[in-house]
Amino acid sequence: MATTFDSFFRDFNNMLEPRVKQHLTNVYACLALSTIVAGIGAYTDLIFSLSSANIIAAIIGVGLLITLTSTPDNGKNRHLRMGLLLGFSFCSGLGLGSLIDFAISINPSIIVTALIATAAIFTCFSIASLTAKRGRWLYLGGTLLTFLTILIGLSFLNIFLGSQLLFQAYLYLGLALMCGFVLYDTQLIIEKCRHGDRDFILHSVDLFVDLLGIFRRLVIILAQKVRVMT
Repeated sequence: MATTFDSFFRDFNNMLEPRVKQHLTNVYACLALSTIVAGIGAYTDLIFSLSSANIIAAIIGVGLLITLTSTPDNGKNRHLRMGLLLGFSFCSGLGLGSLIDFAISINPSIIVTALIATAAIFTCFSIASLTAKRGRWLYLGGTLLTFLTILIGLSFLNIFLGSQLLFQAYLYLGLALMCGFVLYDTQLIIEKCRHGDRDFILHSVDLFVDLLGIFRRLVIILAQKVRVMT
């Protein structure tokens, strides 16, 4: 068994160039920091009951994200861009506060289960992407964007229809879509690095959005399951 694992890690280590491995280290470090700050944002919302300000937080978050994407990395502005990333992460956490509060009111264990499940899903799909043949999952891009457009259309349509069936389709298909984006975005980041794009701050945003999307949907799904059981 030990030999099998040694062989696996040796093969995996040989698949990525040193500069790519260093870039991914920076990307995942930013992702971890963003996740922690988002958690602080969600906790802040729970403590101070800022749900009424969620729309404002969302607008500010979008503004910070637009500013980040429109501010190229020149090597001298990384502190500014990191601040924009963490500001966006904090606002994203604030936006999750109401959902987390609702889930806790049903059963606090929902949040713990969702966190563990999110970490497990994200890790598994990340490993699947990192160990796959070069470019294997990049072909998912067009399909994922098509389904994302369909889901956005369904969500707007359901505002007027109020269909539970459409909501469930949006929920489960959205979860599958986010898992697909983890596969796609991870390989896309690797290829961008190989072609000279080393903007690890902006690259971490893609994975952060994927991670947040998985967690949000899992919380809703688990809350529904617990409510049905009780």
